[in-house]
Parts: sequence; structure tokens; C-alpha cells
Amino acid sequence: MADAASDYRAWIGQRRTHEDVIAPFPPKALIATFDTGDPEPRIGDPLPPVWHWLYFLDTAPWSKLGRDGMPTRGDFLPPIPLPRLMWAGTQFTFHDAPLRIGDQITREQEVSSIEPKSGSTGQMVFVTQRLRIHGPAGLAITEERSSVFREDAKPGEKQKAPRQAPTDATWSKTIAPDPVLLFRFSALTFNPHRIHYDQPYVTSVEGYPGLLVHGPLMSLLQIELARRSTPGRKVATYSCRALAPVYANAAFSVQARAEADGSVTTWIADPNGGMAQQGKVTFA
Repeated sequence: MADAASDYRAWIGQRRTHEDVIAPFPPKALIATFDTGDPEPRIGDPLPPVWHWLYFLDTAPWSKLGRDGMPTRGDFLPPIPLPRLMWAGTQFTFHDAPLRIGDQITREQEVSSIEPKSGSTGQMVFVTQRLRIHGPAGLAITEERSSVFREDAKPGEKQKAPRQAPTDATWSKTIAPDPVLLFRFSALTFNPHRIHYDQPYVTSVEGYPGLLVHGPLMSLLQIELARRSTPGRKVATYSCRALAPVYANAAFSVQARAEADGSVTTWIADPNGGMAQQGKVTFA
């Protein structure tokens, strides 16, 4: 792994650019998936924060998907040999150039850091990408997105229990993540990762006790709770970090707390009250 680290550094600065159009159907489908009852999106409506994740979807050919269903590495990302991939977290800055339904948009994507590490569960490699989303009014969103590549689970390996989540939320919402919710979100984001829909694979190959709830899904639920609980405020930044997995078929809680400085702290409490994700929203 130490020798490979120097090879991985050669991939830092790798770039690619994609174009897309903010079509109204993906937001319509996400509204149905979250069951918010919002009106049907129309051309010219503002796109809510982080909903750009519904666009610039990775369309790698079937022949270029790996064991886990995800695109094989060695094209944009380095050929890291560690087989398990997890979403680790993200940070956003929302600039004064809002995106709207119907806009033509461009995303500049760059590998900004690659950090091999060693932990209690073995070798890991953290990869961070910097993304810049441009719309008709200029730079709209800057995003730093992190993923972690891990070794296969060792026989008998158990997930470490997370620390307890706070119990002083200002607002909260309970989510029952059944396989239908996971399927819909995978379809909306064209996510072929088998850990979210293939029960035999996720339990027998990757060693998890059940289907995993998407990290980005829980991140979206947090900022949705924060913005809907503070109507009329413009989101300036949002950061979110994954701490522990959450599994399907057991209800978890989306929590948010209003802070004295005007920000909102958010988190996901797993079915046992453990801290699975933590985030923070600031407003302009």
C-alpha cells in the first residue's frame, strides 16, 4: 500500500467535464420518493440545494462495472485494489447563482486528494473530488466529495458501535427505509452499487448484516429537514460526514438543532440512537 500511495498521487489533478440539463422529471420523482407533497416542478423553478445530485449521472457501460456493480477504476479514479467502496462525506458552498429547472449546466470534476490510511479494520484509501457546477449565471455550487475504499471484511468482523447521538433536536423526522425507498433512490441517481439492493451479495460478499441505506440519501434528508424547518432562508454552506452505516427495514431518525449563531446542526440517529451521520447548515 505504501508503494501504491506514490502511484496514486499521480492521479491527483485528473479532470473531466460533463454537461447536462436540469429536466423537471428527476425533481418530480424525488418529491414522490420523499413523499413531500410539493407541487410539480416547472421550468424556471429554483432547484433545491443538493438536488443537483440528480444530474451528471455516471453512465459507465455494463461491461465496465466491477464486482460491486460500480464502474471499474483506472479511468478517472486510480486503480485502487481495495474492493469495498463507501461514501464518506461532502461539503458544499452555494454561490449567488441559483440553478433553475430548464437550465443547461456544466460540472467540472477533479481528483483533489488521495490519502491511504490504516485503521482497526485494515487498509483504507480516502479519495476526495472537487466539483464545480456552473449554470447560466456562473458558478453555482462548489462541492468537495469524499469516498473511502476498504478491504474485504474479515471473518467474524463486527461493526463497532457508534457513539450516541444527541437527544436535544429542535426538529426531527422518522424514516422507515424499506427496499422500495432504496430502489427508488438508486434508480434516481443511476447508482448500481449492489450494497443497496442485492441482499445475498451485501451479506455474503461484503459482510454487512443487511442492505445499506445510501449515504447521500441520508445527507439529502438532513438538509431537507433543515431548509424546510427554516423557510425563507438561503442556504450558504452544507457539510456532512458519514460515521456509521444504517441498514434497511429499521427506522432511523433525521434530526436538526437550531444553534445560537443561526446555523443548524443536523444528524442521523440509527435505530439504537447511535450517531450515523453528522452535518451542519449555514445560511446567507
